Amino acid sequence: MKGAKGIENPAFVPSTPDTPRRSSASPSQVQVSALSSVPQTEDSRPQEPREPQEPQKSPEPPLPSATAPVSPEQPGPQPLSECEEGPCGWRNFHPQCLQRCNTPQGFLLHYCLLALTQGIVVNGLVNISISTIEKRYEMKSSLTGLISSSYDISFCLLSLFVSFFGERGHKPRWLAFASFMIGLGALVFSLPQFFSGDYQLGFIFEDTCLITRNSTSCTSSTSSLSNYLYVFILGQLLLGTGGTPLYTLGTAFIDDSVPTHKSSLYIGIGYAMSILGPAIGYVLGGQLLTMYIDVAMGPSPDVTEDDPRWLGAWWIGFLVCWIFAWSLIIPFSCFPKHLPGTAKIQAGKTSQAHQNKSISLQHTDENFGKSIKDFPAALKNLVKNTVFICLVLSTSSEALVTTGFATFLPKFIENQFGLSSSFAATLGGAVLIPGAALGQILGGFLVSKFKMTCKNTMKFALFSSGVAFLLSFVFIYANCENQPFAGVSELYNGTGELGNLTAPCNANCNCLRSYYYPVCGGDGVQYFSPCFAGCLNSAKKRKPKIYYNCSCIGRKADITPTAESFGFEAEAGKCETRCANLPIFLGIFFVTVIFTFMAGTPITVSILRCVNHRQRSLALGIQFMLLRLLGTIPGPIIFGVTIDSTCILWDINECGIKGACWIYDNIKMAHMLVAISVTCKIITIFFNGLAIFLYKPPSSGTEVSFQNQNAAVTTVSVQEDFNKEGKEG
Repeated sequence: MKGAKGIENPAFVPSTPDTPRRSSASPSQVQVSALSSVPQTEDSRPQEPREPQEPQKSPEPPLPSATAPVSPEQPGPQPLSECEEGPCGWRNFHPQCLQRCNTPQGFLLHYCLLALTQGIVVNGLVNISISTIEKRYEMKSSLTGLISSSYDISFCLLSLFVSFFGERGHKPRWLAFASFMIGLGALVFSLPQFFSGDYQLGFIFEDTCLITRNSTSCTSSTSSLSNYLYVFILGQLLLGTGGTPLYTLGTAFIDDSVPTHKSSLYIGIGYAMSILGPAIGYVLGGQLLTMYIDVAMGPSPDVTEDDPRWLGAWWIGFLVCWIFAWSLIIPFSCFPKHLPGTAKIQAGKTSQAHQNKSISLQHTDENFGKSIKDFPAALKNLVKNTVFICLVLSTSSEALVTTGFATFLPKFIENQFGLSSSFAATLGGAVLIPGAALGQILGGFLVSKFKMTCKNTMKFALFSSGVAFLLSFVFIYANCENQPFAGVSELYNGTGELGNLTAPCNANCNCLRSYYYPVCGGDGVQYFSPCFAGCLNSAKKRKPKIYYNCSCIGRKADITPTAESFGFEAEAGKCETRCANLPIFLGIFFVTVIFTFMAGTPITVSILRCVNHRQRSLALGIQFMLLRLLGTIPGPIIFGVTIDSTCILWDINECGIKGACWIYDNIKMAHMLVAISVTCKIITIFFNGLAIFLYKPPSSGTEVSFQNQNAAVTTVSVQEDFNKEGKEG
């Protein structure tokens, strides 16, 4: 076997024990008795030990049926049986044209397409369609929040079991199953559009001051449309079922199929594509929302996009992704269990698993992992790996802050710099998506370029997190004073009182606090709505919409009205901000995002290298489960509660129930976000540094032989004198 110097791939755990690994150990320490389960061929004869400097030679054949001591000069894993590597195709049908894709690059291409599709649906189309779904199916935000979290719930419930049992399975076929479930989830998510009937327009709301406005009563009514909530939840659960094997077994297969030093680059590319998915989803979904929801009816003559009653065709994107995801089922199903050359690649790798004295060499029976009874023992084995646990906690802390910012960065930009919500979302996406994708690729490339060992990979991740920590203080620099707001920070032209939107100038307008439509007065003060500004008339055809005869807006003496603008007193939209820090803030935050995500791929690689080869898939399953339980699920909740604590003007409906926040204290918001970001970064750096301190690589004289598909390990005797490290199994 080759003993080439290498690093165990940290991408995703191999899902089969057919790719055994060994680290060096003296024959006096480990003795293996193997029984051949199939007749020996020429490839199954014993092989003479090779020098570690010759990784290019043919892979080591399976162990012979006779009992033999393990050679201390064979630090790599045993090869796969020939039947595991095969041509691309189905059964006896192997077209020559398909063999061009039977390479790691070919598999990576299809993996990226599936990850892209999953990102478009789950993090793109679903998020951008939530507000439309709320209006169309008359749901509360709490219910749509349940829809959003259903994906993570499904992922958490299935990740451990899929990664545990899929480790021995046919990984490409698992991804074919993932393609089917992602497509099915997208299809189910769009079904309510076809069973809920045509969208019925309500009455248009008059936003100006009306002396006689129809009174709104406090009624609590429920609609049958809200029952479609369960269909949306089912769609998300199916999408979570498809995402589980994609991010555990899929990356493990890539890790098995490429040399150690290339693994991080391949994983980084795959992760980058999953990050680009949401960007494409937002662009695609945004364009589809400009089409009327009932496409078959054609453009509606009664409503335009500026009308609050407008709803876009949110469902079309899900149908497109359904077709595209199912088109990937056939390509994934034709890949063999292992790509050609995998055995040779595996033979050239050496284990870098963390050595823990509390973990003994056990559970090497070839049937271990096939039964649910083995699950607790395998789980306990990983939990005892302190380096692995530290790295998982590190990524969970980082996930909390990244998902929080991904959710609320547009709101921060909107409030700090006085931008519209759509433009703020565009700027936020333009910073987050390219920065995250570039960071993932760059981190994987640097680890691959310099062929970093497991410990050096963790050090690189620590350095990246440290730089991101220092740049996090940019939020203090970005804070801007609130714009003058009538009834909140400014009086109504000298009348009224702070904290009350109603003043003598608009007391007879019967304005509603539940209708937030800000306008900027000619006096430079922002008003809650044209009604609260006391405006009686408007020019609807002009964009932005302008208002006249506003009783609450004081005229400035130095403004000379022209024939075109005579009487114009307010303009739809927020007043222009006096804060000029936006370009600098976006530039620094872009660099912060790059360094934050530069640590992502190296940490994943480190996780895969510090655990036993046969438990990499389960390790990734545990990582993603805890990452969601401790990071992506509570992250937006913590950020939301923190941002709400800075609110200075709430929406209160006719029933006196508090709704959304309209106005925030900008400076307090900036300081609170810095506090959360810095806290999470400190936790990330602490556990990353602790993992580096605790990590103990295998000693050069230790070799452990893992079972081959054709050989069952029946006896393993380990001496108790591991003075420095003990191999975890």
